[in-house]
Amino acid sequence: MSQAPIKTTVPRRLRWRSLLLLGVLLAPLLWPLQVSIERYYGAQLNDQKRQILDLYVANLLGTLSRYEVLPPIFGQLPSLRQLLKGQTNIALQDQVNRQLASLRKQTGADVIYLMAPNGQTLAASNWNDEDSFVGRNFSYRPYFREALQGRHGRFFGLGTTSRKRGYFFADAVRDGDNILGVVVVKVDLDHTETLWGDRPERLLVTDNYGVVILTSHPDWRFRSTRPLDNAERAVIADTQPYRIQSPSPLHLNEKAWLKQSTHLEDIDWTVSILAPRRMLDGPVRTAVAVGGASLMMLILLLGLLMQRRRHYLERIALDTHARQVLEQRVLERTLDLEQLNSRLRQEVLEREQAQQELVRAQDELVQASKLTALGTMSASISHELNQPLAAIRSYADNAGVLLDHQRTDDARANLKLISQLTERMASIIAHLRAFARRDRHAPETVALQSALDDALALLAKRRRALDVELIRDLPEATLWVQAGETRLRQVLSNLLANALDALSEVPPPRRLWLSSVVTADGIELHIRDNATGFSAEALQRAREPFFTTKTSAQGLGLGLAICDSLMRAFGGELSFDNHPQGGALLILRMKAGDNSMSRVSDDLANET
Repeated sequence: MSQAPIKTTVPRRLRWRSLLLLGVLLAPLLWPLQVSIERYYGAQLNDQKRQILDLYVANLLGTLSRYEVLPPIFGQLPSLRQLLKGQTNIALQDQVNRQLASLRKQTGADVIYLMAPNGQTLAASNWNDEDSFVGRNFSYRPYFREALQGRHGRFFGLGTTSRKRGYFFADAVRDGDNILGVVVVKVDLDHTETLWGDRPERLLVTDNYGVVILTSHPDWRFRSTRPLDNAERAVIADTQPYRIQSPSPLHLNEKAWLKQSTHLEDIDWTVSILAPRRMLDGPVRTAVAVGGASLMMLILLLGLLMQRRRHYLERIALDTHARQVLEQRVLERTLDLEQLNSRLRQEVLEREQAQQELVRAQDELVQASKLTALGTMSASISHELNQPLAAIRSYADNAGVLLDHQRTDDARANLKLISQLTERMASIIAHLRAFARRDRHAPETVALQSALDDALALLAKRRRALDVELIRDLPEATLWVQAGETRLRQVLSNLLANALDALSEVPPPRRLWLSSVVTADGIELHIRDNATGFSAEALQRAREPFFTTKTSAQGLGLGLAICDSLMRAFGGELSFDNHPQGGALLILRMKAGDNSMSRVSDDLANET
């Protein structure tokens, strides 16, 4: 009886010593755990900061590229070219100043200014400010020198008058091979710096000299990240990109920051993001602490399992009882499952009935869609056949008058035209049906002037009634295009009818211009009138079916939509715009046809 406590306490004491020894052996595992966690969180942090860096780089490049194309465009303005050609007077200079100020507001640029070949600023958007560029000479700036050499001038620097950071885009204004002057657009980069906001990371943008030009930390601005040699210092003194000629060095503790950089090849800048080391150390320490706590919990759990081993026999009895209880529960669950299966069968029957109802509803929806499509097709056919029907009515009336005057040949000609129009109406209906099915026909070679003459002949009576002057600028040689014989005449008839509709709403004189341009891609037909032109809404929605500015009695809004679809069907393009001198301008772009095949067909027809 006295030995029982000894037998029970000695194994327990040995058991806890084993746990302590196990803890000492497992403790070194925390070091590889820390290395693995640091590598994992470091990769996550690098990926996150790389995404932020890529977003900022994309924003910076987008800001610069938006203004890069402006100098060549501004250099084509007539008023600027007149001022550079020596037509200097106060009124012209004032006009150019105001025009540049208006362009600055529209584009969002910081300053836009015009320089003579000697570097003297003739006009500027800030002409009315205290720090105006007008009269100042910036010939020492690299962007001016590059522009005079015929290249695209690019330069970053502080404004000598405004003291604001900016990126300068410059291009020469040419008159043939002569350079009249230089147009410069300055972009304000302060806004791109403020986009960074109040973040723990630091933004760093350095130029080709390694000098910080943009940063989220003001104290780092215009400090050098690397030593500068004498040649670089001389260039900085000559071009004056900064307020100081010898930037002070920027000393950063490499161990305190995690750095990622991207080099921008086009502008020779380097964009870097510096994340504080504590952003990585904090999560790593937390994870290691959690790992250590988990290890301690594992050791304690092992201790509890070892203590529970003494109750193994008791648990065997409990398991036997639990098994009996489990068998009873299995029987109860079996009954529950049988009831559940019965309910599931009922639900399956209800679901099948619901599926049948769904099928019937879908059939009704398909029928409704067919009716809708039929209504749309009816409206399209009504719109497209109005003009040929009007022409048939006119030719029939004329034929009656001609028969009354015993002019049978002319009456027979009118009847022949009516027959041709009926054939054309049948072709239009077939093509409208193909348009509704989005059918595509292979294009054929068509004579453009012939198709245009047919469309004009169809509308000749109405054009004469409106007293519209027709101005044609088409070559005598036949222009062959790839199109459909009937579809092209349909497009031309619709567009010319729309032009006459617009001219009917303006007082005389009424004019309609027809001209062609041969390009490398094919042939363009320009149709222009001197009416009121397109509104802003009409330019955006002109291709939408059922959009129209007319009343419901005048049109359904399908003409331009059908014309656009037909043009695209044979590989062409229809564009809408307003002419600078007023009125609407429609351009039909078509691929050039194979005129050799067309000539062979003509020869065969002549021989027949």
